[in-house]
Amino acid sequence: MKELDLLLAGWLDEYWVSSAPDERLRFERFLELPDPQIAAYLLRDESPRADAFEPLARQLRGIRARGT
Repeated sequence: MKELDLLLAGWLDEYWVSSAPDERLRFERFLELPDPQIAAYLLRDESPRADAFEPLARQLRGIRARGT
């Protein structure tokens, strides 16, 4: 899904270099989720089932809101 690719690439561009190792690992684990689940979290603003993904989902939604 092109929209997800843009959001995820936006996170990499904006946060990857300055993120802590645990944040990078969380992002990598987030990518292991099925695309429909990621889309629900980012495009339909559903809350992630795992609380550990909520801060990342908020960052990604912020990228979406800015239109980058």
